[in-house]
Amino acid sequence: MNIKDVEFKNRIFLAPMAGIADRAFRELCIEYGAGYTVTEMVSAKGLTMGDKKSAELLILGKTENPAAVQIFGDDPEIMAQAAVKCLNFNPRIIDINMGCPAPKIVSNGAGASLMKNPELAGEIIKAVSNAVKIPVTVKIRKGWDADNINAVEMALIAQKNGAAAITIHGRTKQQMYSGEADYKIISDVKQAVDIPVIGNGDVTDEQSAAIMFEQTNCDAVMIGRGSLGNPWIFRRINAYLGECRVLPPVSISEKMSVMLRHIQTIIEYKGAYTAIKEARHHAGYYTKGLRKGAQFRKKISAIESFEELAEIAYNIVKENE
Repeated sequence: MNIKDVEFKNRIFLAPMAGIADRAFRELCIEYGAGYTVTEMVSAKGLTMGDKKSAELLILGKTENPAAVQIFGDDPEIMAQAAVKCLNFNPRIIDINMGCPAPKIVSNGAGASLMKNPELAGEIIKAVSNAVKIPVTVKIRKGWDADNINAVEMALIAQKNGAAAITIHGRTKQQMYSGEADYKIISDVKQAVDIPVIGNGDVTDEQSAAIMFEQTNCDAVMIGRGSLGNPWIFRRINAYLGECRVLPPVSISEKMSVMLRHIQTIIEYKGAYTAIKEARHHAGYYTKGLRKGAQFRKKISAIESFEELAEIAYNIVKENE
């Protein structure tokens, strides 16, 4: 699996997720076998105006190679300027977000809103591709809504204007994350273009990854929500697809150990105050499905320190093993 001159060690990728896929989480997923990572999406306008928070989101970890930075916006010139600034962070790829369904992104004409304006989307892709020498990729959706399914059209426009690969999420903007991802549209895009196609949507385990590959013939699979509180999903899928092995379930002890290490890394990168706030969110995923999980999550929602979290993790292990 290559995107131009960028080679990947496997075909199981981590999706860019705002507020989740930060440097700490991306590094953790790489440790467990993710073959490629993409930063949280960054505002092109904010980056070109020197916004410090936008720039911080582009910092890549030492183990992130190959990795991409993702930008969003609706102005071709500003997007091109932002792409050039992104080069200071040494990404191997620049990814353009044309699939985010969040209202605050769509209302400004960016993200999935560009599915309604293919001509402008093409201008943006061309401007960014002309501005940098590294590969430019695009992430899109099935379409805007059930009456406007245009992923194939968008993919062909992207390819024509210089995109080196396409990632497609098999839902429309209006669906957000409800219903089921449409694998046929991913297959249709794969058949329509000559560049690599990365499938995204509803991959939560080994079997669903295999089904995605089989039904779409995509070149790689990108995992988003399936990795939340579950970074070892990459290890499991790689073992299943590459070695025909089904790995044993992760122990509760390992889950809690990984959770604590995850939060410790966030503390290192962002400071304790921010990390503890984020820990309350992440811990909800790590404790999903555990005995008395709701009670533990309630306690976690009120923590003020890493030590409190560590004590709760210890009690979780005692209760569940």
